[in-house]
Amino acid sequence: MEMNWVKLLSDKRVRDFYEQPKPRKKDHRTEFERDYDRAIFCTPVRRLHDKAQVFPLEPDDSVRRRLTHSLEVSTVVRDVGRAIGRWLGKENIVDEEQAKALETIAATCGLIHDLGNPPFGHAGETAIKEWFKNKLKKDKKFFNDIGGEKRQYAQDFLNFESNAQTLRLISKLQVLSDLYGLNFTCATMSAACKYTVPSHKINKKYHEKAKVGYFASEANLIDLVREQTGTGEARNPITFIVEACDDIVYSVVDLEDGVRKNVFDWKTLKDKLEKHAGKDNNILKKCFEKAKWMIEKKPGAIKLEGGSRDEAMSQAFRVFAIGELVSAAIETFKDKYKKIMKGHYHGELVHDSRAASLIEACKDIGIEDVYCAKQNLRLEVMGRHIINGLMDIFWEGAWERANDNKPFADKIFNLMSKNYIIVFEYAEKSDLPKKYCCMQLVTDYICGMTDTFACTLHKQLTNG
Repeated sequence: MEMNWVKLLSDKRVRDFYEQPKPRKKDHRTEFERDYDRAIFCTPVRRLHDKAQVFPLEPDDSVRRRLTHSLEVSTVVRDVGRAIGRWLGKENIVDEEQAKALETIAATCGLIHDLGNPPFGHAGETAIKEWFKNKLKKDKKFFNDIGGEKRQYAQDFLNFESNAQTLRLISKLQVLSDLYGLNFTCATMSAACKYTVPSHKINKKYHEKAKVGYFASEANLIDLVREQTGTGEARNPITFIVEACDDIVYSVVDLEDGVRKNVFDWKTLKDKLEKHAGKDNNILKKCFEKAKWMIEKKPGAIKLEGGSRDEAMSQAFRVFAIGELVSAAIETFKDKYKKIMKGHYHGELVHDSRAASLIEACKDIGIEDVYCAKQNLRLEVMGRHIINGLMDIFWEGAWERANDNKPFADKIFNLMSKNYIIVFEYAEKSDLPKKYCCMQLVTDYICGMTDTFACTLHKQLTNG
């Protein structure tokens, strides 16, 4: 099997699989530009302004939220997509229109890549998984209604993954006039699939199979999209680009935010980078030299001291580090292109590049110093408590109501978002197990919450 760009850039929409396609109205935009516009105006993107990137419930407006991060990734991946599109054009692999489509699809996927994240970031994702694991621990028969804990229905929750939730959100949960979500093109849906396997077929040996790619509820759609775009079970080439840009952006800017939040000063960060990447690392030295020139030696540079200088140096480093990492990722994409198109490449663009040591150093410092900072840990523990409490409450509303066991369950059920209830009631009529649908209703509702809303609702419902 070898992928080709004619199929990969399919503009067939999700709705067209299930209904007779309607004549398309004339529009000055391409179908892929319409995808981007649908994304930028949708409610889940707006909610990202109150979802944590690293620091939950952050009062400082200059520290990144999930929305800021997504906009930054979208911008970087758009530029990388443009550069790769130009290269493919020079190689006579794509024409000008296809190159532009690649760029637009990449920008859309960069914008939406974190839409499925629950409140409190990865801590919230872990809390959801833990809730289901604790249910199983207390009741060994908890998943018997859906075939047992080894089946995909159970594994969807025991290995809950926000990337799979993103696919669910864009294909179903953003209800407007029907149940096809944002009704994206197959090209955009395909590129948005970061991981390629269902929850019961995770294989850590391969990067693209290391986490849940999609839930059982979206399996049929994923199969249709794969057939339409010709990817089979391999990753879409654009997916590699989006993942690389996401890794580049978060690994560098999280350190910048660490300086702003006084997790460390610039000198400490510089020392740590040299320790992890090596003092003789040419790329790192180049970034340091350029940052120092920009802040201290550039004609007209203002003399800065203390915290102001630290922040300025970390920002300048971010500019040049992202530039170096992006150039390296583009080189790797070109080098691995034939393998990518045959579905034989199982790596990550930046980690297989000449700049691998730089991004690894940034990630290591993030793990060792930023993500475990006390102000983060306190809020993550609080977030875990909040999500556990909300899961308990709304599970009663979903499951107990479905079984007519508790008179109060109806009231709890009706507190949930009408959009999610509509999707739930439709799913109940499908072949999916009833309990599975109840589980998804609860996780859909909680994943759609912002950090502040989750805190406020938990306080209201528990008199906390």
